[in-house]
Amino acid sequence: MRYLRLPLFMLLLTLTTLSPRPAQSAIDREQEVREVLTTLVKARTANMGWDVRIRRITITGALKLPEGNIDYEVLAPQSWQGWGNMTLSVIARQKDRVLRNIPVRLDVEALADTVVTSRHINHGTIITAADLALQKREVTYNSHLFARSIGEVVGKKARTTLQANQSVRADQVERVPLIKSGQMVTIVAENGVLKVSVTGKAHSSGAAGDIIRVQNLTSLKEIPAKVIDGSTVQIAF
Repeated sequence: MRYLRLPLFMLLLTLTTLSPRPAQSAIDREQEVREVLTTLVKARTANMGWDVRIRRITITGALKLPEGNIDYEVLAPQSWQGWGNMTLSVIARQKDRVLRNIPVRLDVEALADTVVTSRHINHGTIITAADLALQKREVTYNSHLFARSIGEVVGKKARTTLQANQSVRADQVERVPLIKSGQMVTIVAENGVLKVSVTGKAHSSGAAGDIIRVQNLTSLKEIPAKVIDGSTVQIAF
């Protein structure tokens, strides 16, 4: 019996163990991100005369990023004025490569001079300077509602009862009408050379500077006129 002998080739493999390149070290960058956000808040609230304080910066998870210089870009709504609660994104880049998009929650407190009552003020009372004071109060969530200067409130009438030491909102006071509907008035028209006046009757009420409807009792026509004082209105001539 013949045997078929096949040549046996032995392939010797030399296995070379390649050591992996050491990974780039990562370091904690949270403090850097906090400083970037603090700078943003200061820029947004500059020149406002307010006391602004960051109460809380919330960053979810560990913020480990590679060594080396990193550029940060904060994505914030243009309408955000720099206070209140806001969620922002911080983009971390290294050599134009985006490393991470970091969601951040900011809670920023804002204190500003606001008008407060120095005593109890009843509904319908005409408010004087002695009734008011300026104090630093938190305006984080209602900055547009509160009166910011005493001049905004003095001479106006309380639309509701105001407690002592209460911040005054613009909608809690109203201008006092100098002329009331149904009142007899003097209608004046002048152009620097000629002045004409006739008797009229107010058909609406208004404070100084308001435009009200009045009736010329000579012609019986109703016309718009500007309130000058408690008995006089002016029309275009």
